[in-house]
Amino acid sequence: MELEVRHLRALCAIADTGSLHKAARQLGMSQPSLTTQLRRIEHAVGGQLFARERTGCRPTPLGRVVLSRARPLVVEMRALVTEARATAARADDGTPQLRIGSTASRAIPGWLRRLRHRMPGTETSLQMDVSANALLQMVAAGQLDIAFVHEVEGCPLRLPDGLRRRVLVDREPQFVSLAADHPATRKDVVHLTDLAADRWMVDPTVDGEWDGLQRVLREAGLNPRVLHGDYLTAATLVATGEVVTVCQPTSVARPDMAVRPLSGDPLGVRLLVAARTTAELDAVYGELEAAYWEAAAEAPAYQDWLLGGRGRERHEERGTAPVPVPVAIPVPMPTTAPIPAPATAPAPPPDLGPAPSQDLRPTPL
Repeated sequence: MELEVRHLRALCAIADTGSLHKAARQLGMSQPSLTTQLRRIEHAVGGQLFARERTGCRPTPLGRVVLSRARPLVVEMRALVTEARATAARADDGTPQLRIGSTASRAIPGWLRRLRHRMPGTETSLQMDVSANALLQMVAAGQLDIAFVHEVEGCPLRLPDGLRRRVLVDREPQFVSLAADHPATRKDVVHLTDLAADRWMVDPTVDGEWDGLQRVLREAGLNPRVLHGDYLTAATLVATGEVVTVCQPTSVARPDMAVRPLSGDPLGVRLLVAARTTAELDAVYGELEAAYWEAAAEAPAYQDWLLGGRGRERHEERGTAPVPVPVAIPVPMPTTAPIPAPATAPAPPPDLGPAPSQDLRPTPL
């Protein structure tokens, strides 16, 4: 027997009520039917899930394990149905929809803010995912309109047939985050050998992330201890000095955590936007571009890399000279879009913040 959501609901009801009789009433079924269903579930998982006692039903150790995984799934399924019904209701009333999917980026808040002000009548939804490939597949399947994703160098994404893409940043260098009191923070640029004695942390569920880091460490002749975990946990461990980790250059340092470029920029990612049509890309790209460079201007380490520090070092290695461009970042406005826009575009809102005084986009090397 394959376990289904209804089976998980039944287990949660038994655990919550502590009684087969009460759980059956809550589920709208007879007690004998629920008892039979529980036996089938226990047979499927290979062990007893509840101990039947005179005072009711109590989860066994195996039952507690199964319940710990079942409860969030039941909650997620309930939320999925609620959200789907709400989305269907909005679609029925003619409200324009814009469904965005994205991997993690500090540009997201500014992007959504700009879209909200330019398209005040559009209902915008956001779905975050660690898998860029999964988001691209959702766009191809019509479940999302736009995907903003990153492609780790050396680990190309699988772009489904028929999608249009636009590159936001051809190569964004990846920095490193480390404890504020780490000895390597005395340098403006960190060498990988400075971190030879450190443990690293990486999220292996992010497409290409683990493969990319392995390649970089191997090329540097390092074989450090590596922990696997999400980047929220990694930030906590970095702050306490337990690990170091790769981070996006738009990351902002904290009192307990520093952000530094890596010497030679050994690891980079490509930032790109994908949609089914060019018109859909045009509708959102300008706001995303402005939001990204706004986030870059708020990250001191990245700003230095773009305007001087690492930029100068790379140009010196190549025998060229950087040419600063003292102009504001342009914010192109699309001329066509699949989403209806108001007849008169509203004036730029005051909370967008000032544009950086210089164009932070790097000149071609």
